Amino acid sequence: MLRQAARPARGIALLARHASTQPSTRYTAVTHPEDAADVPAEVADFIHQKSKYLLPVYARPPLVMSHGKGMHIYDTQERKYLDFTAGIAVNALGHSDEELAKIMSEQASTLLHSSNVYHNQWAGILAEQLVTLTQKYGGLGWTPGSNDQSGSHSARVFFANSGTEANEGALKVARKVGKERWAKKRFGRLWDMKNPEDALCEKTGIVCFDQGFHGRSMGALSVTSNPKYQKPFGPLIPDVAVGKLNDVSALESLVHDGTCAVIVEPIQGEGGVNAANEEFLRALRKRCNEVGAVLIFDEIQCGLFRTGSMWAHGTLPTDCHPDVITMAKPLANGFPIGAVVIRENVAEVMTAGSHGTTFGGSPLACRLGSHVLGRLAETPFVKQMNESATYLQSRLARLSDFFPTIVGPTRGRGLILGIPFIKDPDGHPAQLVSLARQRGLLLLTAGKDAVRIVPSLNVQKTDIDEAVDVIESCLGLIAKGDF
Repeated sequence: MLRQAARPARGIALLARHASTQPSTRYTAVTHPEDAADVPAEVADFIHQKSKYLLPVYARPPLVMSHGKGMHIYDTQERKYLDFTAGIAVNALGHSDEELAKIMSEQASTLLHSSNVYHNQWAGILAEQLVTLTQKYGGLGWTPGSNDQSGSHSARVFFANSGTEANEGALKVARKVGKERWAKKRFGRLWDMKNPEDALCEKTGIVCFDQGFHGRSMGALSVTSNPKYQKPFGPLIPDVAVGKLNDVSALESLVHDGTCAVIVEPIQGEGGVNAANEEFLRALRKRCNEVGAVLIFDEIQCGLFRTGSMWAHGTLPTDCHPDVITMAKPLANGFPIGAVVIRENVAEVMTAGSHGTTFGGSPLACRLGSHVLGRLAETPFVKQMNESATYLQSRLARLSDFFPTIVGPTRGRGLILGIPFIKDPDGHPAQLVSLARQRGLLLLTAGKDAVRIVPSLNVQKTDIDEAVDVIESCLGLIAKGDF
């Protein structure tokens, strides 16, 4: 009884504190120092020695992660961090989920890998879940709650090992569709690789958008327009055009008869948490229909319930929907898996041998994916996640009031949010990430001007309060130049 009586008082205290007209200053002191003099010798030596064997493609802080639980991750010094990166939007259920660990152990001791030479039980189960849950929550031409069993259209699934591979698969499908449609329009027959005149196919163009990020393999990199990523590896795939997100007026010239594929993130993650608006997605869908291009939505970071529904586009009218959805990050809560869901009328061009993978769709990856997806799709989980997202947004919304010369209004939706910087946008996002980490909070940058907030989907209000208090404290230090 005493514990029950204490809860309302604590809730009132929290409410009163967060109704304050002043930002938090509770976390101004450094608690997780990273200066060279503060890094223990054993940690510095470990990093120095092991770095000799690792390709130096990452700029990492001087700490070594050891273990995690729930919303927290610990380094080898047993310092505790509140993780609002979720492994770059991957750990939907947090760290070291006990149910997931049990299933991983069971499946690893039963059947780990069999290759795609044979069927396995779990790939078919997960594929069915992806299609039926898309019908339930909306997306790929289905309205929410349709549970369409009429056969008006269906979908097929291909499993890969990562988001990059999912996008590679989607682009390959679109290229093949483009050739089939070109040959049918020009000659009234299917495209035939043995026919010399079909080698002259003109429908091979791909359209992507500025600040989009689709991966680092050569194909995915070709549609990731950031010069920092592309220039060292050129020449890339030719015939790629880059548009500007939400620029409706440019679509007629950008997407034309020679375009076979258009790839876009409904909410850009890496590029700055920029959302494509409904008008733009509708116009893009219409233009793709007019020229016979395959529309691909990359929902690798914004999909699988991060926006509060299964797909970021799922609650929009069907005339805004794509032909293909790519996904990966949260699907198995950290175990590598990617997937492509494709409308039947697009998927039909793919035949035996036209695409493949050794590890994709393994029994272990798909069983974990089935478990994670089942939990994410439960109504109570979605309800709780949306409540947490609303609360987080309400707290972040006050940052631009507290620090109007430094940050602007929060961008994004659900639990994929960005804090855009007005003052010193090139330097202050990284500064906030560093200051927060030295106070026990992990954040990510996004694009040139933003800090990304992508916590695990089971984040609680107490976690949110701590995280935003740290952010407010750090922004206060930046405002004073005291860092």
